[in-house]
Amino acid sequence: MDSNVKCPKCSSAYAYQDGALWICPECGHEWSQQDQAADADGADGVAEIRDANGNVLADGDTVTVIKDLKVKGSSLVVKGGTKVKGIRLTDGGDGHDIACKIPGIGAMNLKSEFVKKS
Repeated sequence: MDSNVKCPKCSSAYAYQDGALWICPECGHEWSQQDQAADADGADGVAEIRDANGNVLADGDTVTVIKDLKVKGSSLVVKGGTKVKGIRLTDGGDGHDIACKIPGIGAMNLKSEFVKKS
């Protein structure tokens, strides 16, 4: 067993091999050696941000909110189906990786898992 294999998601040193897959007992992430090799070849320091359907997002894209989202600290709600134009991708440490302006609400950050590319 390769003792220097770490989980690519949480960097845990306790990953173990089960058949063709590697499994992390701490976060539950599973990956294969081919996936890890492909990630190492394609890693240029910029992470791909994907929408709820798995499409890669880019700056300036138009997205649609897929479910009603409550705005924290306010009584406002971003309704599902709201189109958001001209998004900016950010590296939010709290999971909010899209900065945008929502019509009728203003500037806010969204998680990519709650939008789909239009």
